[in-house]
Amino acid sequence: MLEARSVALVGASTRPGSLGARMIEEVARSPSRPRTYLVNPRYDEIGGVRCYPSLGDLPGPADLALLAVPDAALEEQVRAAAASGTRSAVIFGAAVDSDGGSSGPGLRERVAGIAVDAGMAVCGAGCMGFVNVARGLRAIGYTEADPLPAGPVALVTHSGSVFSALLRTRRAFGFTLAVSSGQELVTPAAAYARYALARPETKILALVLETIRDAPALRSVLADAAARDVPVFLLPAGTSEASRSLVAAHSGALAAGDGAWQALAAAYDVHRVGDLAELADALELFSLVRRPGRSAGVTRTADDPDRGETAPGGQGLATVHDSGFERAHVADLAAAVGVPFAPLTEQTRRRLAAVLDPGLEPANPLDVWGTGRDAEALFTEALLALADDPGTGAVALAVDLIPEYDGDDSYRAAVAAAASKTAKPVTVLASIPAAIDAVAAGRLRASGVPVLESTRTGLLALRHLLDRAALPAPELTTPADTPPPAALYPAAREARRERWSAALAAGPLPGAGLFDLLRDYGIPAVAARSAATLDEALAAAAQIGYPVALKTDEPGIAHKSDVGGVRLGIADPAELAAAYADLSARLGPRVTVTAMASPGPELILGMASDPALGPLIVIGAGGVLAEYLADRAVALPPLTGHAAAALIARLRSARLLSGFRGQPATDLAALAAAVAAFSALVTDLAGQLAAFDINPLICTPAGPVAVDALAVPATSRG
Repeated sequence: MLEARSVALVGASTRPGSLGARMIEEVARSPSRPRTYLVNPRYDEIGGVRCYPSLGDLPGPADLALLAVPDAALEEQVRAAAASGTRSAVIFGAAVDSDGGSSGPGLRERVAGIAVDAGMAVCGAGCMGFVNVARGLRAIGYTEADPLPAGPVALVTHSGSVFSALLRTRRAFGFTLAVSSGQELVTPAAAYARYALARPETKILALVLETIRDAPALRSVLADAAARDVPVFLLPAGTSEASRSLVAAHSGALAAGDGAWQALAAAYDVHRVGDLAELADALELFSLVRRPGRSAGVTRTADDPDRGETAPGGQGLATVHDSGFERAHVADLAAAVGVPFAPLTEQTRRRLAAVLDPGLEPANPLDVWGTGRDAEALFTEALLALADDPGTGAVALAVDLIPEYDGDDSYRAAVAAAASKTAKPVTVLASIPAAIDAVAAGRLRASGVPVLESTRTGLLALRHLLDRAALPAPELTTPADTPPPAALYPAAREARRERWSAALAAGPLPGAGLFDLLRDYGIPAVAARSAATLDEALAAAAQIGYPVALKTDEPGIAHKSDVGGVRLGIADPAELAAAYADLSARLGPRVTVTAMASPGPELILGMASDPALGPLIVIGAGGVLAEYLADRAVALPPLTGHAAAALIARLRSARLLSGFRGQPATDLAALAAAVAAFSALVTDLAGQLAAFDINPLICTPAGPVAVDALAVPATSRG
């Protein structure tokens, strides 16, 4: 499909401005010059070129058919394509049934079935087509620039509007491949990304997706991109299906929204962008500059609480300004979006002081505006001094780059000169896109200097660049974590998995059984006993030792505290008897008696099920405030101890775990080991579980301890 040497244009037309006419014009502009067959029974010829009545009348099978036909004729034409041996198709129309698909499979299902049975690849329906710039094929029915911008970016987008907008940005990036994949009736986004990644011209992947289709294929491509150090930018739209399909557990509520996208991005070092402006700035930056080498240090993550502080090791930003206000404004925005400024060495400060006007401070960010004399030399030296500092990862001239009516070209000349004299990334960070001097920007871009078009999105693009440099080099692997004891012996681990799979398949586990499950997987939990009578509850408490907690264990009660189903700190048998009488009368006789845990910060650790990606690990602020605070991080299992530690660090509340205002610090290594062990449990038992919550998981200096748990069997999935 993407390298078709023969293309059939079904619905070719002479009517100016029609899809059929534009399709002819666009394919004719293909530098690869594919053999083109016009197909429409209404014409004998169009523009002196023979027109065939049907695909079956062609002299041989076509590699690709572009179907510019109404939905009413679509199924017939796809059948004709399959019968004629056509290998692939682009479906521009929406593929909507005239009767709304009220009886039997809808048009989309029927068309997809025909294509799949015939082994055809299909772009669409409801798409703009594709352009393979690297191989010179334009398979579109809408007018685009000629020639198309060539460059290192492969774009796959569900949106036709985004497809056209990015092709027409007039920014300093171009494409190897751009695909408007639409509804993906047959061929998913991952297939196009896989093709692009195999092309040597592709250095960057850009994905603009509304949903995840063929999750295993997408994960495979993203894993390969990460292994090859090919940056992937992801702009997701809408919310995950998880928000509508997850069962009623805290972890499900926390994972809803963009939890699946967050997990996918974190697992494969994907750069999440928030809007198209950020995407455009990032693509230009990564297309033009030499990216900093990867570090062997600790990976910084998008929600790391230490972001925005000074960063050693060449991972900080340095900026030069001509305005005191804009200098402060950039500092404010950088702190808000988590861009660290490089700390300057004393040598760099002395070098800057030697060229600055009196009264100006040699600092980062740097205001150099004084008398305005020798502006080009001043700005060039300031940029180079900052670039030469070992803590600097990238340098930006943060000016408005407005048209200079007096003809002054100092800023452009200074940043171009600095960029030519350093290997570090040098950019312009503009403030207002509409005020940018297009001529000056064009000259800078032509010389390899990115012009980032607004302060916030430009800083976010620079953050992606600095984050990329902070990732461990691909050839440097983290030593393997010490696995849980059962993982040392595959037979023991498999026996454990089979044992608990059978237990979960037999029915919901009692409360004490869930604690046994956790402990078997190496997750510390309070001592617990199940009871269905007062005598059993008293015996359990005597075994555990007072004080104890008493909790309802009646099926169907997901959130015990919401119904008054928890009694804490029960000191003696009389108090236990009173508490049991109350719970059994209101909620039912089944209870769990547990030991009391030492106080500490509370987390929720859970599993939620995403319809595309499967099980997700969710960690967040726990206890009764879990859903209210919505402080959470989401990941794909399984997790190593190092990956679990990085997941914990993404929480806003992570600082509370390290000791806050005199509180004792949590054993973070033990907490990470428990999270990794829980991910092993989820990996083993996801088929039997729709959701699993440990809430709260109390974090103490001695390590974490599970205090309550909820498991929802897969058969209970809503």
